[in-house]
Amino acid sequence: MSTDPGFVGSYSSDGAGSAALTTSQGRTIIADAVVAKIAGIATREINGVYDVGGGTARVVGALRDRIPGARVNHSQGVAVEVGEKQAAIDIGIVAEYGVALHELAAGIRRNVITAVERMTGLEVTEVNITVYDVILFDEADQGFDADVRPRVQ
Repeated sequence: MSTDPGFVGSYSSDGAGSAALTTSQGRTIIADAVVAKIAGIATREINGVYDVGGGTARVVGALRDRIPGARVNHSQGVAVEVGEKQAAIDIGIVAEYGVALHELAAGIRRNVITAVERMTGLEVTEVNITVYDVILFDEADQGFDADVRPRVQ
C-alpha cells in the first residue's frame, strides 16, 4: 500500500514476476529482482549477519568476489514473490556466533519490511528467515567459508 496520503491509484501484476503501480498519470512496474535487492541490502545492514545465502549461493558469491571488477550480488540468498499489492520474502543467512538468533531474525524482518514497503509501496506479508550456519570469529578472520572449508575429523 502506498505511504503517500495523496496517492490515488491501484496495483496490478504484469504476469511476469513484477508489480505495477497504476495511477491516472501512468504506470510504474517494480520487478521481483528490485524487491530482492532491497531485501538483500536491508538484511546485510543488520549487525550479526555474517553473510546472506545458503552454501551454494555463498560459494558462487565467493568466486565472484575473486574476479576483479565483479559486482556484488545484493539479491544473493533472497527469494521473493511479488503479487498485485503484496510481497513475500525468503532470506537465508549465516549468523555470527554468539548472536541471539531469534533477535537477529526479528531485526532483519523489521528492517526488510520497512525498506521494501517504504521504497516500493508494496505490503510485505511475510519475511521467512533460514539460518544456514553460524560462523566463528576465528573462521571469519581466516577467510574460511564454513560450508566449503575442509573438515578435520
